[in-house]
Amino acid sequence: AKIVFADSLPNHPNIDVSKIEALITSRTKVIVVVHYAGVAVDMDGIQALAKKYELSVVEDAAQAIESFYKGEPLGGFGEFAAFSFHETKNIMAGEGGLFVCDEKYRQRAEVIREKGTNRSSFFRGEVDKYGWVDIGSSFLPSDMIAAFLWAQLENIEVIQSRRLYVWNRYHENLKELPALTNHKVSLPYIPSYATNNAHCFYLVCGSLEERSSLISFLKSKNIHAVFHYLSLHKSPFYESRHDGRSLPEADRFADCLVRLPLYFEMTDSEIDFISQEILKFYKNRDASNND
Repeated sequence: AKIVFADSLPNHPNIDVSKIEALITSRTKVIVVVHYAGVAVDMDGIQALAKKYELSVVEDAAQAIESFYKGEPLGGFGEFAAFSFHETKNIMAGEGGLFVCDEKYRQRAEVIREKGTNRSSFFRGEVDKYGWVDIGSSFLPSDMIAAFLWAQLENIEVIQSRRLYVWNRYHENLKELPALTNHKVSLPYIPSYATNNAHCFYLVCGSLEERSSLISFLKSKNIHAVFHYLSLHKSPFYESRHDGRSLPEADRFADCLVRLPLYFEMTDSEIDFISQEILKFYKNRDASNND
């Protein structure tokens, strides 16, 4: 498959749906959308394009557990979707994830998951023996991983409630930041059609230099803030395969986005301390620029 990239929105790392149609050709088979930070892509626009050009839709919902688009859960719009249970996600099992597919693909997906065998059908009593019937690999989680994950799923409402509290406290503490920086720094944007599952809280800085300085400053205060993804089209692996188009919004987020610590056990004092240090950084920066 050849990947053709569309740019991000100006106000969010999600794909800009208005940029997709011009990239569709007779060879296009599928639209893959990433719900960045658990915030929904404009799925009405995606589904309209898919219907018009008879394309499949795949959702990268890695960060989108418990997140919705106009009341419908993410991961339920495409023919396929994937959720992540990596240690950085809201619900975690160390590694692994959840695969979602149309019913017509369920049986084959189950076989591929079970090393290419119909072992699951055997255990349900649907066949009298099992063997190899397709390609596959070992995608089954261990019992320990499954139990660790199940305990969190049983408590997902508690986990999500706390994460949303942390996210909202950050937002309240830092709401003056855009005005303080003459709108060079922005806070996370949540469209009206999307919900917020508090996967991450981030800032978009004014430049790469500014972000690097902020991360270094916070590190000196024992605060571990990190940048997020680099642009895939500029990666060593894919740069030679990209068609050369400029994707300025994606590049800007790659250069300027910084994620703040956000996890279940965070205390109010920790959230407030991080927020105060960020405001201190920008107030000091503004003062030095004025000098």
